[in-house]
Amino acid sequence: MLKLIIPKTELFDNATGEFINIDETVLTLEHSLISISKWEANWELPYLTTKTKTREQTIDYIRCMSLKPNVDQNVYRCITNEHIKAVNDYINKPMTATTFSDKNKSGKNKKITSEELYYQMIELGIPVEFEKWHLNRLMTLIHVCVSYKTPGKKRSTADIIRDHKAINAANRNRFKSKG
Repeated sequence: MLKLIIPKTELFDNATGEFINIDETVLTLEHSLISISKWEANWELPYLTTKTKTREQTIDYIRCMSLKPNVDQNVYRCITNEHIKAVNDYINKPMTATTFSDKNKSGKNKKITSEELYYQMIELGIPVEFEKWHLNRLMTLIHVCVSYKTPGKKRSTADIIRDHKAINAANRNRFKSKG
């Protein structure tokens, strides 16, 4: 969870010619599957593979991340580049100690949407309540579940024979036997 403090600000509304006072506001944000679903519904783009987002799209994602309902929409007009950097740093945090050593990272350029992540959660038996988790943590859990369900890599007969020969040779040396 990330908290952004939007300081007390005064904005000018060109349409009405009036000043708008914005009280100090604390935005409580969560980068989660729910946030991504809301953003994808607004923009009809896959969030995870849309590398460059406009400022408008970025601020809309911050709006989607907000856990507090009924935030004055003018508050989002006060978001600075420093706020956006803090949000991006938070989004990029792994939020887990789990690491993977996948040599075959295929599908790196595949478009992943929130619906596909929900499908994977259902398929793997992950409770829907986990949609509120930080997205990187949820994706790590999905990866762990997939790795446990995927059968191990089959060894070739040649590999097995080679390993048995090495074990037999080591045992012959160890027990001083000829075979």
